[in-house]
Amino acid sequence: MLEIGTKAPEFTLPDQNGDMRSLKDFRGKKVVLYFYPKDMTAGCSKQACGFAELYPHFMEKGAVVLGVSKDSVASHKKFEEKFGLPFTLLSDTEKEVIQAYDVWKEKKNYGKVSMGVVRSTYLIDEEGVIVKAFGNVKAAENPGKMLEEI
Repeated sequence: MLEIGTKAPEFTLPDQNGDMRSLKDFRGKKVVLYFYPKDMTAGCSKQACGFAELYPHFMEKGAVVLGVSKDSVASHKKFEEKFGLPFTLLSDTEKEVIQAYDVWKEKKNYGKVSMGVVRSTYLIDEEGVIVKAFGNVKAAENPGKMLEEI
């Protein structure tokens, strides 16, 4: 995880519509930047739907939600449409942002070791500084917890 108080690494990635989005586009707003392993999986769907349900409350607090995974733009579009997600999903197929935010880690699943995205969430302030960092978060609890943190 990156350290609290450090400048969030800048990035530009395509969203679920293929439009390029940069972190700097959101200056002046709080950013909930969450990294998740894969579209359409049970945990990731639960987490995304939690953020979707609470999204009006995030907006009231002047915050945006950005979800990042290594899935393609097309996969993100299907994910957005299936669950009616009101926030931005970013496609990081090259894992550049995933690695810059230090969430690409060795994982163990049923004794098998592999590399993958560890479900993690950063809260970035209006100036682009990391103010909270949570690694290995629980999918169902993460959206509510992040809303409390703002």
